[in-house]
Amino acid sequence: MQTITARGRKAGIAAGLLAVATLTAATACSGSDRPAHAEGSSTGAASASASARPAETLKPLLQQALPDVKGKTFTSAVVELPPNASAAPHRHGQAFVYAYVLEGTVRSKLDDKPVTTFHRGENWVEQPGTDHVLTENASQTEPARLLVVFVSNTGDKLKVDDPRP
Repeated sequence: MQTITARGRKAGIAAGLLAVATLTAATACSGSDRPAHAEGSSTGAASASASARPAETLKPLLQQALPDVKGKTFTSAVVELPPNASAAPHRHGQAFVYAYVLEGTVRSKLDDKPVTTFHRGENWVEQPGTDHVLTENASQTEPARLLVVFVSNTGDKLKVDDPRP
């Protein structure tokens, strides 16, 4: 009988998360408009103004409690940004966030860091407590899509909009 050490258990969890993220990315890239595991929900509020920029849409793919990490949940989702779309400034509480650009070009600003432009195939990480000051589709004509993976405290909201000044 083999004894599993804490280090081995953590490596197994990391390998499992990587496998789920890979499967999620393959699902997201399949072109299906309907998520495999959850109904989509919009994170942007409807705007009465015709001149307002379109908002992003979050489509959950998979949400699973982590069996060996009490109180933590793994969630994957696709964020769709129509042409010229912009998300409200927001944060993800104490979640660790990984974002991967599936399609298009996205501009992002975290905390007081400079604005960074990410193209298809590029990614970034948001540490717990990070303020996401800017998220926008860099194109006026083409959509952008992100695969986003959260490791959050079970029961926490994945996204909380910050009030605009």
